[in-house]
Amino acid sequence: MSDKVYNTLFLCTGNSARSIMAEVLLNNFGRDRFRAYSAGSRPGSQVNPLTIEVLQSARLPIEGLRSKSWDEFAKPTAPQLDFVITLCDSAAGEECPLWPGQPITAHWGFEDPSAFEGTAEAKRTYFDKIFRQIANRIKIFNSLPLTTLDRVAIKHELDALGSEATQTSATTP
Repeated sequence: MSDKVYNTLFLCTGNSARSIMAEVLLNNFGRDRFRAYSAGSRPGSQVNPLTIEVLQSARLPIEGLRSKSWDEFAKPTAPQLDFVITLCDSAAGEECPLWPGQPITAHWGFEDPSAFEGTAEAKRTYFDKIFRQIANRIKIFNSLPLTTLDRVAIKHELDALGSEATQTSATTP
């Protein structure tokens, strides 16, 4: 078993919901294998309060969470990234910075819970749905035998997870 810890950056436009959820989930499920971060191309001023609520109800840590720019991770002093995963179509379509170290990139498209319109209860239910979808992908990612796969196989697995995520979000009410 390798002692390698894989630095993973999750990206969205606003860095207030999906990417924050993914960061917290991977740091929780993969605490011995991964160090997760999140950022946005145009981060908001704060993490969405419903994101905090969903994380707290799942008894996951929320200390220190903040919306941050992806520019923080493109600097020479930033952690060397092994994986960069976009979670929203907006960030996937933008021109990303050049990441030092040529990390493996993938796109896992999830609907934006922050954009959902409805009652407070309906919004919370929608945030829960997206949280569960992201948690399922993170659990699978965490279970991949990364030390036995080459770079091409890992990229293939991450892309397959992205296809699953897109299919699930498109078919799940």
